Amino acid sequence: MRTAAQPGRRTAARAGLVTAAAAVLGAVAAAPPAAREWTAAPAAGRPYAYLEGPPGSVLQDTLSVTNPGTAPLTVRLTGRGAPVSFAARSVTVPARTRADVPFAVTVTADTPPGEHRGTVRAVAAGREVSVDLRLRVSGPRLAALTVEDVHVAGGAVRYTLVNRGTTVLAPRLAVRAEGLLGTVLDRPDRPLPLTLRPGERATRTEPWPDPPALDSVTVRLTATAPGAAPATARAEASFASGPALAGTAGLLLAAAGGAGYAARRRSTSRTRRDPAGATP
Repeated sequence: MRTAAQPGRRTAARAGLVTAAAAVLGAVAAAPPAAREWTAAPAAGRPYAYLEGPPGSVLQDTLSVTNPGTAPLTVRLTGRGAPVSFAARSVTVPARTRADVPFAVTVTADTPPGEHRGTVRAVAAGREVSVDLRLRVSGPRLAALTVEDVHVAGGAVRYTLVNRGTTVLAPRLAVRAEGLLGTVLDRPDRPLPLTLRPGERATRTEPWPDPPALDSVTVRLTATAPGAAPATARAEASFASGPALAGTAGLLLAAAGGAGYAARRRSTSRTRRDPAGATP
């Protein structure tokens, strides 16, 4: 009897395992999507958020956050590369629900016309979703650049570049200095490692490690940028180092001594030709 009963028990055990496995697989298949599957995208299924307006305007759009999970999901919202603002920095989306979150982009008065890029970021459950933001700012495009506050001191030329137009500028600079005896510095036009937004200014220093030891010079800076008229500015500077002054003083003393010696010789020569006290 014991031997006959064992195959039945094995069959029943195998059947129980199969049933349990099927139940587990069924539960996994029926389980709702996990929190990592939440999504964030522009409303109406658009591939990216697109806004257009003039400087000084506030443009609005909507971000749709979908939570397919079984528990509420708290999402933190931020913007990058553009002045994006939300009514609330975080929103809690109920389970199996979509939340449409309005946001606004402020186009400041100094924003240059043209295309601009940014992102709207949503972060939740250890995951981040970035939504592309494309902004088109309307208005006339004007490129204008000035060079201001030029000073020469301490072996350097200090100056300020100012973007006075409505477009982003990539400036270039040329430097030339003329002294009493000719050109003492000549650096041709070259790009600078910076860009200037409208209204932005940048103070920079141009090294001049080997200025003349003794000279009076005029330094001229010429700044250019694509689409902008050349801008020039100049400054006067005098150089007089200690060794140069000492050498010049020595030369002057030597010259003065030579002149005095020559005068004495001329006086002595005249005296010999016409002795004192001689009478006709």
